[in-house]
Amino acid sequence: MSKEKKQNLFKEVMGNYPTGVTILTTTDRGGNPVGLTVNSFASVSLDPLLVLWSIDHKVSTIEAFTAGEKFAVHVLAGDQQELCKTFSSKNIDRFSTCKWSLSKHKLPIIDGVFAVLQCKTFNKIEAGDHTLLIGEVIDIQIEKKDPMLYHRRHFDFIPSEFYKVSN
Repeated sequence: MSKEKKQNLFKEVMGNYPTGVTILTTTDRGGNPVGLTVNSFASVSLDPLLVLWSIDHKVSTIEAFTAGEKFAVHVLAGDQQELCKTFSSKNIDRFSTCKWSLSKHKLPIIDGVFAVLQCKTFNKIEAGDHTLLIGEVIDIQIEKKDPMLYHRRHFDFIPSEFYKVSN
């Protein structure tokens, strides 16, 4: 099987694996907010509280995230499809389209999300064409909202059928 065919099949498999959706934010060396949409996010440890995500080496903001000492993970709410698309778009001022503020940890925090995990960088691991960033959670905020689900290149609320209790 060719490398291209394997890559296409891999994308198909991963695109059919339902995930949540996050926006990762930090500041660059000039103190400007940067952010991007990410669905490669997972928990790692409860003691200490650790999470991980990966960033493509081709992303324009990679230096801000890999050179920085902290980042914020925003778990999106189901009604934030436009915000999700905005932060995955190129060549736009992403932060001009939403309400946000700097936290006490000097991280850009977007309003109205399901949850925010503020993290200090714990470790960085080079892995193929991505860098894995592991963060230690230093602050947690959560709202009474339903989180977003990503499946087959679509973003939406988690279907109500998921919440039904079976007997």
